[in-house]
Formats: sequence, structure tokens, C-alpha cells
Amino acid sequence: MSTTASSSEEQMAELSCANLPAQARVLIGGLGFGFTLKRVLALTGPDAVVDVAELLPVIVEWNREFLHEVNGQLLDDPRVRIHVRDVYELIDGCGNERYDTILLDVDNGPDPFVQDVNERLYQKPGIERIKQALRPGGRVIFWSAHPDKSFAKSLQGAFRNVECIPAKAYPKAKRFTHTLFVADRT
Repeated sequence: MSTTASSSEEQMAELSCANLPAQARVLIGGLGFGFTLKRVLALTGPDAVVDVAELLPVIVEWNREFLHEVNGQLLDDPRVRIHVRDVYELIDGCGNERYDTILLDVDNGPDPFVQDVNERLYQKPGIERIKQALRPGGRVIFWSAHPDKSFAKSLQGAFRNVECIPAKAYPKAKRFTHTLFVADRT
């Protein structure tokens, strides 16, 4: 994570927020330095609900205490609900409260993983659970440090319009260093 390399996170938010309804429900997995959240809030209306799942309490504390110059006071926005827990638990337990878009920036995955437990998000049962947590027409985006053709193929088995979009860490970077896996639910 870096406070100067946020382009791929911002692009992720822009791709996820295209064509959202006024009362959008958004789930962000991974708070980090808040760049994805900041851009989502800029692109959604006052009636949106943005759930943010962050596994590490210290990341939430850093955002509240030290990162006001970087991301403002995002966590105090009335649209934001912070959950200090695994994003998979929110996905698994959403029931009828489905999301219009899910943004997952929880690891370097799909390969390699920093935390092995995150692998369940990228396997077929996890992909199916994510699909069920989305409203019809909803979109999921996975941030990745690497392209992965086999993961894209797994997504194609469950979703329509799967794209692997190269993304830059910095706006003026000469090369694309990240991949955004974008998948739409029918």
C-alpha cells in the first residue's frame, strides 16, 4: 500500500460505480488507505449505502487517526458503515440485502495470496457466493497484482461480460502493473 500509488484503486471504483441506482448498495472489501472508498463516495449519491469490510482493526485506526490529509474524514460519512471483519462473512451473510457492486481489494490474489484464507474468494464456491450476494445486473471487481487467465476463466463460468482490465499504479506510469477482473451478473 502506498499513499502515492492509487490509480488502480480509483479506476476500480469508477468501473464499479458506472450505472448505479440512486440508492446503491456497495460493498468494499479492504479499506487500505481509503482511496477506493473516497472515489466511491465521490461517485455515489446521498442515498447510497457503502459497507466497508476491513479485517485489521489497526487499518481502521490509522485511517481515523493519521490519514485525514490523505482521505479526509471518509469514515465519518453517513453513507459509510465500517465492519471490522472478514469481507467473506458479509458476502455470506447478506441474505436478501444484496449489493449493486462488490469491490474486492483484499489480497494480491488470485495468485499468490498473502493470507491463504482469502483463497476462498477466488475458488468456485466463493465466486458463486459472491454472485448470489449481487443483485441482478450487479458487478464485482477483483483487484490483483497480476493477470491470471485461469481465474478469468473461473469467473466466466459464473458471470457474463468478464473483462481483465490492466491498471496503472500511478496516472503517468509507463506500464500497467495491476489487473482488475470485472464481472457482471445477469
